Amino acid sequence: MGFDEQICEGASLEDIDEEKVSGYLEKREETRKVKKPKEMDLTMLLVNLKAAREVNGEIKPTNAGILFFGKNPQRFVLQSQLRLARFAGKSVIGDFIDRLDSTGTLWEMIEQAEDFFRKNIRLFGFRTGISFKRIDKLEYPIRAIREGAINALIHRDYREHADTRISIFDDRIEITNPGRFPEGTSPENPRHIPVNYVLCQLMYDIGYIEKYGSGILLMKNACRENRIPEPKYELSEREVKLIFYPSRIALLISEIEKAGIELNKRQKEALEYAFYKGSISNKEYREAYKISAKTASLELSDMVRKELLRRIGKGRAVKYEPKI
Repeated sequence: MGFDEQICEGASLEDIDEEKVSGYLEKREETRKVKKPKEMDLTMLLVNLKAAREVNGEIKPTNAGILFFGKNPQRFVLQSQLRLARFAGKSVIGDFIDRLDSTGTLWEMIEQAEDFFRKNIRLFGFRTGISFKRIDKLEYPIRAIREGAINALIHRDYREHADTRISIFDDRIEITNPGRFPEGTSPENPRHIPVNYVLCQLMYDIGYIEKYGSGILLMKNACRENRIPEPKYELSEREVKLIFYPSRIALLISEIEKAGIELNKRQKEALEYAFYKGSISNKEYREAYKISAKTASLELSDMVRKELLRRIGKGRAVKYEPKI
């Protein structure tokens, strides 16, 4: 029997928030088209959801029941809280820019986490002379980061007395949860082998899980669509760490294309080169692609006209710097 199916020690049905149960039923009906009971027998409903079980003639909430419907889940499962931090720099020795010790039910913590992400990941943008419209983009796809947080909370090992942690650094986001991948599944071969079956079902019921076994694929697809690297996993016997890396220029190129601004493959690569190196010259451009100076000049000038690059200097000293 999994942790989530076990009786929550010290808890009673008085610790279940009936409003949260009602909210779950409404969300389930909206998301999965399961009709809300006209007359709700709270005790039997919880039993049917495996959020409660009978023990020695008494109905008591399970750990899943408290984690999903509890008035104060951390009173009984202290390690269920979610710790979030935005660090200055690239390591945990940097100062805190922002932090949050998130508490509540699993779905409440997911909502708090999403607010924290939106506040602490960078929004950048640019304006081109072609579209006359400012393009703004978050450096990470919220959908992927949110999915990573959901997976960490529902698939973690709650028998371990460690918190789930999300750390935002200048160059990456790390989501760390106690536990390991179940035998028979891996980041390369994701299968639906839930650590906490009841929690998975409850999260699925209200749409926090779109499809069983799809979380890793969803994150990879969201990253691909936003042209940032696929998330990486670091696995150990005690914990799973999921790492997201941004790629600002790839995101911007994606938005450039969506705005209808056409660039050929050489131009996209040159724009990325200029972004990371600070500039690109006609010589660097033509030697990289074995093209004529005239072709290089035309394509670089095209990016200047589209206000993606600016021309700096004169004569042979001319360089092209990114405007984005």
